[in-house]
Amino acid sequence: MSLTLGTLSALGLQSNADAAGVSGATTSFQQIRNATAKITYGETVLLVDPMLASKGAYPGFPETYRNELRNPTVELPFDTGQVLKGVDAVLVTHTHLDHWDPAAESLIPKQMPVFVQNEVDAKLLRDKGFKDVRILRPREIFGGVAISRTVTQHGSDSMYAIESLAKRLGSVMGLVFEKAGSPTIYLAADTVWTNEVQDTINRYKPDVIVLNTGDARITGFDTGIIMSSGDTLRAHTLAPNAKIVSVHMDAVNHATVSRADLRQYVIENSLQGSVLIPEDGETLKF
Repeated sequence: MSLTLGTLSALGLQSNADAAGVSGATTSFQQIRNATAKITYGETVLLVDPMLASKGAYPGFPETYRNELRNPTVELPFDTGQVLKGVDAVLVTHTHLDHWDPAAESLIPKQMPVFVQNEVDAKLLRDKGFKDVRILRPREIFGGVAISRTVTQHGSDSMYAIESLAKRLGSVMGLVFEKAGSPTIYLAADTVWTNEVQDTINRYKPDVIVLNTGDARITGFDTGIIMSSGDTLRAHTLAPNAKIVSVHMDAVNHATVSRADLRQYVIENSLQGSVLIPEDGETLKF
């Protein structure tokens, strides 16, 4: 557990260890591994960015930090049947291997609704046999949940100024989940901190902000292609009442920030009451 049960309770949250005894909590975020997560609003269960392979199934990402390691670097916390249990739809923010992989392609039922960001990703999935691939509109209602897409940038301006690298990094969509009477969740996805991220927080005023804070690095640059520890403080400063959930750590070769690193940063910056760092398999209920 990344925080004590007393701390979670003070934040208005329950972990999977005590949730069975709590009634009325209908919104939850379950960290699976890396960026893979299940978001539940009442009866609607949404699976985000499924990477479902066993530990070490793929080579490390080329030209990245620690690329001698194989991905994923850890196993799933439970079998894939449990990951997929109850899922009503899948959302794929982009199709990099650590967000959508061959294991997901083979294990997810081909009739499952899958939301993607654009026609390129839609064609990729349709070519793999998926029958219900939908390009997410700016705002979509599914299972009583409003899902809005947000703007991201998967690296710095200097990275995107290099044509070959810009193509490699590609485009990504962030997501905002809303339901009347329930907490609003902003999942920033693979992005660095940008004005658009800030604008999204100001616009939606989310109760929960999910940040990918592993600070993944590619060779030749001294900044990451996703957020890092310091972005939790930025988010807290901008939205002091929000719960910040930090993920995308301890699972792929090019992440330079671990959960242990972030926990130390949280302590040093007195963020214990705001930043949650769930373990793989852990569920937070709001």
